[in-house]
Amino acid sequence: MPLKPQDLLTCLELATREEPEWTYAQLAEAVGLSLSEANGAVDRALQAGLLAPPLGPRCKPRVNRAALLDFLTHGARHSFFASPGRIVRGMPTAHGAPPLDALVQSGDEPLLVWPDPQGEHRGQSIEPLYPSVPEAARKNSSLYELLALTDALRCGRSRERELAAQELAKRLKYAPGE
Repeated sequence: MPLKPQDLLTCLELATREEPEWTYAQLAEAVGLSLSEANGAVDRALQAGLLAPPLGPRCKPRVNRAALLDFLTHGARHSFFASPGRIVRGMPTAHGAPPLDALVQSGDEPLLVWPDPQGEHRGQSIEPLYPSVPEAARKNSSLYELLALTDALRCGRSRERELAAQELAKRLKYAPGE
């Protein structure tokens, strides 16, 4: 069963949560999925190893941070590639959004944005992982950062991808050897 973009969105949302307790209704609301879509996303992520099985009968699956980081840095670019398109109004992502906007000088290069009617910036459009991404990012700033870093891996240049991988490792609280 292949991974879908909403599976990765679901894993990133779960990675932002400090507490391991969550419900499918909360998860679905946070990422803009139906209950059945959220359940399917968790099931596929479990099968792919991006989520670890529950520790007990009353527990929920939890993020396998090492596998998620590995997939993001080595697989997301190929599985969920993105190509910059036309200039649109939208929400900044990749090197135009936190945290990379403070680390990368884009010069005359246009911002990359998710097309969004509520967006306040103009830039080259890239398709978000899933249509609900801009709304989910507005609800959760930590998720916004993870999604923007993921986009830098999906369509950024070598330096941007390297910085994004480092920032993702920090945010996922993963260091090699753990």
